[in-house]
Amino acid sequence: MAHKGLPRSIPPVVMRKRDIFAQLAELDTNEESRSRVLDMESSFRARIDTALAGLPIAESPLRKFATNPFVLLLHSKNQGYSHVGQIERDLVPAKVFSSLETAAGKMVEKVVLPAYEWKTVESTMHSLYSVLDGSRLDAHADLFEGATLKSGPRTLNDDIAARIGRNIAEHAPEWASENGVRRVAVTYGALYGTKKQSNKKDWHILRNIYEARPANAIIRESHVGRWGIRYEVGDVDFSATVRPGLEWWRHLGGPLAWLEVCCALVRACIVPTSASAPQDHLISEVGRILDLTSVVSPGFNVSILQRSQLEWLVFLAYHFADVLE
Repeated sequence: MAHKGLPRSIPPVVMRKRDIFAQLAELDTNEESRSRVLDMESSFRARIDTALAGLPIAESPLRKFATNPFVLLLHSKNQGYSHVGQIERDLVPAKVFSSLETAAGKMVEKVVLPAYEWKTVESTMHSLYSVLDGSRLDAHADLFEGATLKSGPRTLNDDIAARIGRNIAEHAPEWASENGVRRVAVTYGALYGTKKQSNKKDWHILRNIYEARPANAIIRESHVGRWGIRYEVGDVDFSATVRPGLEWWRHLGGPLAWLEVCCALVRACIVPTSASAPQDHLISEVGRILDLTSVVSPGFNVSILQRSQLEWLVFLAYHFADVLE
């Protein structure tokens, strides 16, 4: 049963392919955006090469693949395998995906936060800043901002949400004192996804903040039915907001930030090609998602991405929306 305070109406995030390519054309003529894309591309390349060098290969010990014997059998049944040698061919790509899923989010954080003038928080467990992944001090606005980031919209469970909420409520007054400000604002963000796609544990971070708030806190904006909370403790104004996907990127770097990051990643990972042969897609929906015939004219041309890379941009955009039109 859903918690009674959970927001009931969550409008879908709708993205339109035409708008994506209009933004891409805008980015291509914005020198600041282009420069940031190229800088992030270089950083991504260096970190990606390091990450890929440490991935398991066929010559790695079997123990490194951390195989689950029951999953091995169920997968073999699904594929109609009869010999162990058949499943071996599936183990390397499966482990690679698992390893990259762990590393990708942190890599993106470490490259992107400095690009938008935030600091990557490096701290030990159970320390003052350990719940934060990024921070920014705006002395002119009397504001300390923090961010706790997860790679996707369904990465939380009840225990993690409770720990994050309690830690934020406990340390917010100390962040204000240590940074000499009277305003503290914290974001819980996911690097992709939407509120509709989340398991709603992110909202429970707000509930846990409320329950762990200092005894003298004065509530200014309740979390009930909302994706944020705000209260005052003495002369400190504290707020926390849930911002998944596009909401996080807009907060971090404005309306083009998500696109800048995606372009940098596509440039760092995808080799352009002149080939335009039609492709067969195993997942039926993918062909529709990647269809650009009605939105990209033959004369459309930007320098930041080659034409063969455009489908990758749309493929990434799909992960930030509930509806891709």
